[in-house]
Amino acid sequence: MRLLVVEDDPKIASFVVRGLKEAGYSVDHAPDGETGLALGQSTDYDAAIVDVMLPQLDGISLVRRLRAARRPTPLLFLSAKAGVDDRIRGLQAGGDDYLTKPFAFSELLARVQALIRRASQAPEAARLAVGDVTVDLTTREVLLRGKPVELQPREFALLAYLLRHAGRAVSKTMILEHVWDYSFDPQTNVVDVVVHRLRSKIDPDKTRLETLRGVGYVWRGHA
Repeated sequence: MRLLVVEDDPKIASFVVRGLKEAGYSVDHAPDGETGLALGQSTDYDAAIVDVMLPQLDGISLVRRLRAARRPTPLLFLSAKAGVDDRIRGLQAGGDDYLTKPFAFSELLARVQALIRRASQAPEAARLAVGDVTVDLTTREVLLRGKPVELQPREFALLAYLLRHAGRAVSKTMILEHVWDYSFDPQTNVVDVVVHRLRSKIDPDKTRLETLRGVGYVWRGHA
């Protein structure tokens, strides 16, 4: 899943982006409101985290313009202002949630996950299971035939994406958009490299992850 973080404070942005990537998300970062607006209008994000006080274009105006453009992205405001009026203003502008600084990353992550669940109208699913492969999205535990498998963050994100789309072909471009950052060169072989690593750990008998030449990949799920 792909998220947008619009935050001008370098320390907070680095902290949030790093944490979200470690949680398995693909994250784009915008350091100002104008850049955030451009990304929000051109890319379909699963959720966005927007600071209220931003250079060039403030977060409230950014969100109003996204909503005016009929962008349905679930939006979480970040702000140092904790007053009731400030929270109401953010929600009335089109925000879906409001978190005040300082905050615990665990709460931020939980709120983002809740926004995504509500937007997809999907029940909370903590586990993905296809065939003999099980992924726990909360503990990040991966089991192959009941035995734990250690995966790197990007390998975990790729596996979760493949399991969510089990039985359906996904192209390298789709994988790049949802598992990597928008700045990656579409011609890069990074997907092939991580697929190779993932196969060596989770599909040693080559019965699960199939390469569709000229198309991409499909997770068959049978053992």
